[in-house]
Amino acid sequence: MVSREEILGKVRDAIVNLDIDNIGRLCLEAVEAGIPAYDVVMLGMSKGMEIVGEKYEHNEYFLAELIMAGEVMKEGMKVLEPYLRSSEMRKIGKVVIGTVRGDLHDIGKNIVVTLLSAAGFEVIDLGVDVPPEKFVEAVKEHNPDIVGMSALLTTTMIEMENVIKALKEAGLRDGVKIIIGGAPITREFAEKIGADAAARDAVEGVNICKSWVK
Repeated sequence: MVSREEILGKVRDAIVNLDIDNIGRLCLEAVEAGIPAYDVVMLGMSKGMEIVGEKYEHNEYFLAELIMAGEVMKEGMKVLEPYLRSSEMRKIGKVVIGTVRGDLHDIGKNIVVTLLSAAGFEVIDLGVDVPPEKFVEAVKEHNPDIVGMSALLTTTMIEMENVIKALKEAGLRDGVKIIIGGAPITREFAEKIGADAAARDAVEGVNICKSWVK
């Protein structure tokens, strides 16, 4: 008889090996073997995403593999969602995230969203071209721990400062951590505009977010 650890190991390895054809079947087999869907997500797929993140950091995997791993994870979640009770999925924190006003790039943001979800965060994705007032509304509505902003264009970086100013004016800034990311973003820029951190890439960004909610 196949052990629980072996079954979860196969799910984990399907993520690491980018096996989109078999992830759904493996997740279903895990549930049918009596493993709670929550454990399949957190001890199977999420562990796989952690290994993918490590491979990315060590230049064994690149952006294409990160994106593909996210797609494999989504395929697995399609199978598991009917088995997941909302009370079962204990969230470690809540993140409101979006690409700032004037910027329509979302590949990097989407990878961060997938990795945050895999790590156990509840993620409210505001999409692209998000004005400051929409960030403010989302913070008021969802009361997140963290606000994440993305920009790929140097011309839209200033919008990150506008969001922080709007959060201050609404009296919401002190209640959240703010992380920014994107190709032109530096730690010096983050300090200048009053953000708490700048991430070089999606993996570092998720690790920073995890450190904030521990």
